[in-house]
Amino acid sequence: MSRVILHCDANTYYASVEALYRPHLQGKPFVVSGDEEARHGIVLTKSQAAKRYGIQTGMSLMEARKLCPGLVTVPTDMPRYLYISNLFHAMLGEYSNRVESYGLDEAWVDLTNPGVTISEGERRADEIRNRTVLELGIPCSVGVSFTKPLAKLGSDMRKPDATTVLSRENFRQIAWRLPACNLLFVGPATAAKLAKYNILTIGDLARADSKWIVDRLGKNGALVQSFARGEDLSPVRRCDVVDPTKSVGNSTTLPRDAATLDDIKTTFAILADSVAHRMREDAFHSRCIHIGIRSGDLTWRGCQRTIKFPTCLASDLLAVAMDLFRDYDYANFFPIRGVSLRCAQLSTDTDPMQTDFFFNQERYAAKVRLEKTVRALQNRFGMKSVQLGIMASDKQFARVNPKELHVQPAAPYTY
Repeated sequence: MSRVILHCDANTYYASVEALYRPHLQGKPFVVSGDEEARHGIVLTKSQAAKRYGIQTGMSLMEARKLCPGLVTVPTDMPRYLYISNLFHAMLGEYSNRVESYGLDEAWVDLTNPGVTISEGERRADEIRNRTVLELGIPCSVGVSFTKPLAKLGSDMRKPDATTVLSRENFRQIAWRLPACNLLFVGPATAAKLAKYNILTIGDLARADSKWIVDRLGKNGALVQSFARGEDLSPVRRCDVVDPTKSVGNSTTLPRDAATLDDIKTTFAILADSVAHRMREDAFHSRCIHIGIRSGDLTWRGCQRTIKFPTCLASDLLAVAMDLFRDYDYANFFPIRGVSLRCAQLSTDTDPMQTDFFFNQERYAAKVRLEKTVRALQNRFGMKSVQLGIMASDKQFARVNPKELHVQPAAPYTY
């Protein structure tokens, strides 16, 4: 029985939702962007009209306005996007109980059943597109294929509001002539490596020697080659399957470029408090702490350290973060525009832990109780009721709120 998989992609999602709620923007060049005053002024989504001016996602608003002087900017409204996204995914759930989300605006739908052909998949794809426009007011492109990567490739090929079928019979003629970078998981770095060996198209990748690809790209090379050949067998997850949490982190763009260690310490203190609190809510402890910095020229750098004992203490996270910052000489990259802190190698309260003569469990438990008490006071009397002394050194940095803007990232691909 051949699989029939759809990939449904709500086109220019944020912009489409904003145009739904702001009819006067229909057909006009506009972008949804972050807060310029908070230095988040980049294009998150552009309308179809703005796209014709050459405006790209990730471009700064300054660059975008040069391309389109009359450009309209709209702030993000995540509750609104989440609301429409929930309706979108609920509608897809009417077609199958195997609906795998790939972010707010994308999902795979597995229609595989006896008697369901690729032609029937195309008919249902057209029905989904029509319902998305009529019931939700936003356009949607759908790819129909027998693997998840080819279905996604199909939905990307024709936008907005189109159905593209890549069957076993035609995918080589259609997909293999496309650039290799169009394929899932072939990012700029991988595409550049392939281009060095004159592998420019999906077909070039599919026809290359498998051992040669693995020698140069490792396991990821074997994976993307299986995508190109139509050999991927990864399943579409059921709606009720939830991935285990593998890391907890937070990042922020600073209100002004950090120029001193105190600036960095203040920011890491805020991030550490946020991350530690989220870990304690889910009874997590971490043994691997990762920091990242974005310098003034927008270059991103990162490093990590595995610690001896797992922790959920903000004080521990802050100490390790500052040690990493000093040990890797990141002060050489001042001024610094953005900072991140992430915890991995998670364990829970119920997981067994290797005992150690030098680890004082009672002292650790007392520190956890202290941090929980501080958070309870902050929740009751306000976040400024109890603060680290360093927070008073710079009120501008102390106002950083890493939870102010929540953007749901693409869900991890399962295979």
